[in-house]
Amino acid sequence: MRFADIIGHTDVINHLRATVHMQRISHSQLFAGKEGIGKLALALAYAQYISCTDRTPTDSCGKCASCNKFQKLIHPDLHFVFPVVKKGNLLPVSDSFISEWRQLLLQNYSFGFNKWLEVMGAENSQATIYTNESQEIIKKLSLKSFEAEYKIMIIYLPEKMNTVTANKLLKMIEEPPHKTLFLMVSVEADQVLGTILSRTQIVKIPQLDDQTIADKLQANWQLDTKLALSLAHSANGSYLKAVELLHATEDNKRNFEWFTRLMRLAYMALKDNSKIGDLMSWADEIAGIGREKQKNFLNYALYMLRENLVLNVAAAQGSEIVYLGPDELNFSKKFSEFINPKNIVGLDTELNKAFNDIERNGSARIVFLDMALRITRLIHIKTVKQT
Repeated sequence: MRFADIIGHTDVINHLRATVHMQRISHSQLFAGKEGIGKLALALAYAQYISCTDRTPTDSCGKCASCNKFQKLIHPDLHFVFPVVKKGNLLPVSDSFISEWRQLLLQNYSFGFNKWLEVMGAENSQATIYTNESQEIIKKLSLKSFEAEYKIMIIYLPEKMNTVTANKLLKMIEEPPHKTLFLMVSVEADQVLGTILSRTQIVKIPQLDDQTIADKLQANWQLDTKLALSLAHSANGSYLKAVELLHATEDNKRNFEWFTRLMRLAYMALKDNSKIGDLMSWADEIAGIGREKQKNFLNYALYMLRENLVLNVAAAQGSEIVYLGPDELNFSKKFSEFINPKNIVGLDTELNKAFNDIERNGSARIVFLDMALRITRLIHIKTVKQT
């Protein structure tokens, strides 16, 4: 991965180049930003640039022995850590899944956490960076580098690191062995353990602008300008989201179906008690899909509620600011009138509470049924229209 392969992020790339030119490379950096904007690709391009034996002022050469190994993800001084699941007799460490990780990265440097879970075959298991990983990290980084000047450890989603693992790594992250770099890639930086966060230099990666996303979509899929810009606008700064909208992934379809069914049943249940049974069936279905997919659904539901509130307010003001796909927008044209300043805080609270309960391994069936019943009351709260 070279800087030339990165979508947008000119300012960030210039900053990363400057740290190399000035020999001021921070030993522990955290690339923070929303999913699908190219953080992992940036970390890899940066690592390749640092290690390149014939780099130019602007990029790695892409031809030297170091670059060739980086591009195949097999450089002996490049190490990866990422969330894994406990599976069979496999030790729950990244090396147990390194072949799958490399294959996924080589296919597409822009992927979401759910895609990684799918590749691992996580099913209902919750992915974590387990305690065993800290021993592997310490062992690898205590050795001298094999070929490059630096040993580089890329940690994908450090927020998934359990507390014991994080505490065991504090000393090494604060005072790593000579010529050792930690590059962390985070979607929810506020969830990273504070003691880890305080020991890193945070590199904030901004959302991509609509035109940058649209240009890349047109280059890759030969879309017409109007469709490309529409997808880019709906993606709200995430190239991954734009591609998902283009391909209408099964995960997005299911989340949309679950969301619309929940809201329709919740609306009807207050006046028709027979629909309570349907809400129970809905909760049973969601309870069986696995915790990571449940959290993904709740994040999607929060996104839909926020966008519907904006759509409601924007419609009242004659604005057209929306970040919804075609099917989402078609549903929301009528649904948005039920999401307003009087109930959005309550709805947001219930969904976030459900998310936290699921993260704490609460009973999914009880969590989702309780949430659905509370939404039934909240969805009927309307703002009085002013004349």
